[in-house]
Amino acid sequence: MGVALAGRRRLIWLLVAAVVLASIAFGVVRALTAGAADEETKAAETATVDKGVVTTEVATTGTLQAAQTRSLSFSVDGTVETVTVRAGTTVTAGQVLATVDDTDAAEAVDDAQDALDEARDNLDEAEENAAAAGATTAATTGCDVAAAYTTGATASPTVSAMPSATAAASPSSPATATASASATSARTSKAASPTTTPGAGRGGTTGGSSGSCGSSSGGSSGSSGSGSSGSGSGGGQQGGGSSSGNDAILSAQQRVNKAEVTLDEAEEALDGATITAPIAGKILTVSGKVGSQVSSGSAFITLADVYDMQISADFPEADADHLAVRQKAVITLADRAGETFDATVVQVDPVGTSDGTLTRFGVVLSFDDAPEELLVGQSANVRVTTGTKKDVLRVPSTAVHDVSGTTGTVLAGGSPRQVKLGLRGDQYTEITSGVAEGDVVAKSW
Repeated sequence: MGVALAGRRRLIWLLVAAVVLASIAFGVVRALTAGAADEETKAAETATVDKGVVTTEVATTGTLQAAQTRSLSFSVDGTVETVTVRAGTTVTAGQVLATVDDTDAAEAVDDAQDALDEARDNLDEAEENAAAAGATTAATTGCDVAAAYTTGATASPTVSAMPSATAAASPSSPATATASASATSARTSKAASPTTTPGAGRGGTTGGSSGSCGSSSGGSSGSSGSGSSGSGSGGGQQGGGSSSGNDAILSAQQRVNKAEVTLDEAEEALDGATITAPIAGKILTVSGKVGSQVSSGSAFITLADVYDMQISADFPEADADHLAVRQKAVITLADRAGETFDATVVQVDPVGTSDGTLTRFGVVLSFDDAPEELLVGQSANVRVTTGTKKDVLRVPSTAVHDVSGTTGTVLAGGSPRQVKLGLRGDQYTEITSGVAEGDVVAKSW
């Protein structure tokens, strides 16, 4: 009994000694490991001043949108006859998408064509009538200026010859009397010539020619010696006849013009009974089906150009102040993990929108090389580079404290040191003075 009790006590002491030894060993190992960890932590909390690239970025989320979206509609009211697409269908430019019953539109084109043909016939008839009327007037009045002038000129010698005939009528008169009469007749004829003969000649020529081109009253007035009156009367009546013909032609031409416009409108309406794709893209919506009634001008199909996608994003005003057109960006998509796509800022809204607490500015970005099979409306992460400097002295941005304007403080060699700052990026900050390349600074303190 005593032996058993002594053996049990010995076992207990051995167990206690083993526990103590284990505790001591654990403490030694922990102390050694802690020292090494402290050294690694200390090393990890410092960085060496070097030269490299410093960039600033702003980030947000956006959505993909088609560069252009078309709302397509019919140009006529009617009943839908065919619909060849549905939402999600990819189409090519010129492809027929839907049609409506075009019976009425086709009849309208036929009626408009008939009206135009009739108007053109009327115009041809008016022109022919005007030409015939002009020919009849010329034949009736004898509109021949040369002939009228010749007739007027032959009238003058008749008047001047009258004194010679008077002298010849007295055969019983002596020779001297005859000679005297002849001389007298010659003088009389000469004296009368400046007043009577030229006056009658000019009157006959002017009055006769104008009267012949106008009316008989003009010719009569001209033969009496009043050339001006003949010319006025004849010319006036000729102008009146021409004006009447021109009015008929003008009216007929106006009817032709109106009929041509009506035909163009009818043909456009007929073309509008069919919707064709103006661009290649993807159908977003179809708002009707076969048999449904549609109204002209109402959107029936929405088509998006998915081959030229853009990213629409909103930035808070603090970030938007640094944004500008042509800045470079990087896009990541949720359905393409691990891939990045380059993009460029193409638009920055000049006016922001506020939700009552925050004002945001819209930005549009374009892919430099857009991937295929993008989805309209899918989300995208956007990072825009707003500033870049290459080969400049830099430190980690977390190493800079007490920033005030262009100055800050870094912990270099275990003591604070004031430095001047350049571009402040998300990862690195440019240092323009205060430290040198190779100096060791604390990353965080």
